[in-house]
Amino acid sequence: MSSIYLDNNATAPLDPLALEAMRQCYQQCQANPASQHQAGQQARRQLEAARDSIALTLGANLQHPTADSLIFTSGATEANNLAVLGLVGSQPGKIVVSAIEHPSLFGPMQHLEQRGWEIHRIPVDLRGVIDLDCAAELITPDTQLVSIMLGNHETGVLQPVQEISSLCCSAGVRLHTDATQVVGKLPVHFRDLQLHALSFSAHKFHGPIGIGGLLLKHGVTIQPLHHGGLQQFGYRPGTESVALIIGMQTALETWSEQPVEHAKEIAQMRDSFENLLEQKLPWITLIGRESLRTPNTSSVAFTGLDRQSLMMALDQGGLACSTGSACASGSSDPSPVLQAMGLDDTLIEGALRFSFSRYNNPTEIQQAVDLVGSMANRLRSTNPSGKMISESPQQAAKRL
Repeated sequence: MSSIYLDNNATAPLDPLALEAMRQCYQQCQANPASQHQAGQQARRQLEAARDSIALTLGANLQHPTADSLIFTSGATEANNLAVLGLVGSQPGKIVVSAIEHPSLFGPMQHLEQRGWEIHRIPVDLRGVIDLDCAAELITPDTQLVSIMLGNHETGVLQPVQEISSLCCSAGVRLHTDATQVVGKLPVHFRDLQLHALSFSAHKFHGPIGIGGLLLKHGVTIQPLHHGGLQQFGYRPGTESVALIIGMQTALETWSEQPVEHAKEIAQMRDSFENLLEQKLPWITLIGRESLRTPNTSSVAFTGLDRQSLMMALDQGGLACSTGSACASGSSDPSPVLQAMGLDDTLIEGALRFSFSRYNNPTEIQQAVDLVGSMANRLRSTNPSGKMISESPQQAAKRL
């Protein structure tokens, strides 16, 4: 791994307590939780206790007379697919989404569009926030599903899901949110948000890779993507990994013990990084800075530079960051999120994402600023991309 890891929105390092909990689980209980013998029953008890704990932390209630449901998945990509494809009806209809959703949400949307569904995208402004007036026009009683992310994976900008929920309640429409970049970073309360479904993934909040979940409101049923078993109400058949679920539970509980403190600590590092970097490189643009954001995400446009060249130079120097979504990291195409925001090409082509966690420290932040500043100035002096800059970086930044 790089010596300075600032790509936590892609995957956050595994919490040692989660690793230890998983190790103990593997050592003490290897039984199938669907088995009827004592070992299987013990595994089932562990699994269901973890399910209850995770749901409660996220503001759902599995024990209430009007109990919600928590379906364990392999991660947020599967959860998003299960929500989108499982919640819409069999007959093509109208679906409303934001223009800045994650590829794991747009993928199933495109699949439905090819089968005759109408996909309507709510635009966003230069701050990265969806247009509520447009949303109010699009969300009508004939809408089958609305899906709006809680926080953006590239900019960290938080979306007004509470307001969208009110619109959906008035129209009698189901609402799903992809909360992958918010769970384990800011408090999330499923019932207070009045959601019908919520997706999340453990490896974004220091849990293990390969486990996530989909919360469903009481009374909401979905069509499964897979068949061949009765596990998890038949919604997601297959033997559950008790150890991965225990690891996710432990990571989430560790965060929930001090959520305010964790958020404050990470936000201070993020803000320090941005302020120091801006002092060193006054020509950069901090995207989404004027909006409410997750505490750990910083999107920086190095105007006039090629994002891929800068990212690779930083990687060689020992700093890990990204050019956007990890699910699209192999692509050299411009960011769809930044394009949807209407940013100038000179900003989009030079934008990198830096994402922090509680495992970073102030010393690393200063080292990262020094390295980024040095590499950016070096590349800027040569302009290896060969692209002409039609305006000064300061002029480009003023438009935001």
